[in-house]
Amino acid sequence: MDIRGATSGDVDALVDLMEAFYAESDMTLDRPWAATSFAALLSQPHLGSVWLADVSGVPVGYVVLTVRHSMEFGGLAGSVDDLFVGPDHRRCGVGNALLARVMDACAAQGCRAVQVEVGRDNGPALALYRKLGLDSVDDERIILCRELRD
Repeated sequence: MDIRGATSGDVDALVDLMEAFYAESDMTLDRPWAATSFAALLSQPHLGSVWLADVSGVPVGYVVLTVRHSMEFGGLAGSVDDLFVGPDHRRCGVGNALLARVMDACAAQGCRAVQVEVGRDNGPALALYRKLGLDSVDDERIILCRELRD
């Protein structure tokens, strides 16, 4: 297994993986929008990073880290925006290796926190995140969102 920083040449592979990720939730991915989004992030490294996991040269997973200033934490905070590992490569250390890169990058950038959103019923993901020291924040907050996309 090889974990490497994604480049603009990896956008098609990343979109393919993201489409598989969406399909697991019966969602349809807007491929051109996803390609544009990956390209934008990859061209602005101060906003975050993307890593790709390859097994025998075949992309099997990816993780997206975004970084922002957080008043709550008094400095930079990293956010695991997307994490996906194909079903045939789960529980083989791929997710752990991808998240290790995220944690290393956050430490190198001086992040004061790392956050991730995960469904309450996603036991395997919760176990993986907890293994890396992330824990639930149960302070009765509600996450509200309004998408401002055309």
